[in-house]
Amino acid sequence: MPLDGKKDPAALKHVFGPVSSRRLGQSLGVDLLPMKSCTWNCVYCQLGRTKRYATERCEFFPPDEILAEIQEALHRGGHIDWITFVGSGETLLYKGIGHLIESVKKMTDVPVAVITNGSLFHLAEVRCELMQADAVLPSLNAGSEELYEKIDRPAPGFSFRQHLDGLVQFRREYRGMLWVEVMLLGGLNDSDEALYELAGALKQVAPDMVHLVLPTRPAPEQQVALPGDDRIERAFSILSTAAPVMHPVKGSMDLGSASDLLEAVMAIVSRHPVQERELSSALLARFSGDQAEVERTMKDLFDTGRFATLEQAGEIFWIPG
Repeated sequence: MPLDGKKDPAALKHVFGPVSSRRLGQSLGVDLLPMKSCTWNCVYCQLGRTKRYATERCEFFPPDEILAEIQEALHRGGHIDWITFVGSGETLLYKGIGHLIESVKKMTDVPVAVITNGSLFHLAEVRCELMQADAVLPSLNAGSEELYEKIDRPAPGFSFRQHLDGLVQFRREYRGMLWVEVMLLGGLNDSDEALYELAGALKQVAPDMVHLVLPTRPAPEQQVALPGDDRIERAFSILSTAAPVMHPVKGSMDLGSASDLLEAVMAIVSRHPVQERELSSALLARFSGDQAEVERTMKDLFDTGRFATLEQAGEIFWIPG
């Protein structure tokens, strides 16, 4: 496996993982966007600030190129529970995602998930393109216009009412699994008032499940903080009145089947910061508990110059160098 910092020409540009998560098991990620293309500028975004909003859908990369990478990843073998379309921004800005989903469904029985902020669901063409997905995971972080503006910081022309109405309309049309993600932020949307407003909005959407998630990765704004355990339990209790709630439990990386370790780690780190201890744990599993080999490998990876580190709340994270 090359650890000299030179990019393998056969390495996949759009496909990464599989990454392990409680929600999607072993998930093969498919990134459809250039960094960072988004309709929102969320205070908690692990990708950093949105310097220029993207609001027009387009075909950022050739679909045949993306599908060829998915096929290559499937041929490499290894256990995959989901193929998950994501984006370095808002996934549904990719015009033609419906064609990609349809094509993947023809090449494999592995179910397809789409992670999105849901801001484009007011467009009928967007809702139509998602009909063949097995699961769709949109965001809903606020139950009021005020908190929507404060947390999600949308592009001009996007409103909370539009966002909520789009989610409600999508639920009416979509027959797959709708799992709404709620980012719980200490001091922002974890008060009883905010949670009851959010529960009211969720009742209108009627998702199959709510996935409660926490800001455990570095965020662009200093006011982003983890909620206290009591607030997490309170959120679980209040939001459960609207739909079943999945408690926030962190997943882990799986590097066991990576043929090119450098590229596998870089593919994940380039899309979100990775805790150093999470990387160490994944390598420990790969090397059957050989701590010395883990330490040597982490040094070799870091010495390629393709990584840097930052510290937040006492945790060391790996980011692109």
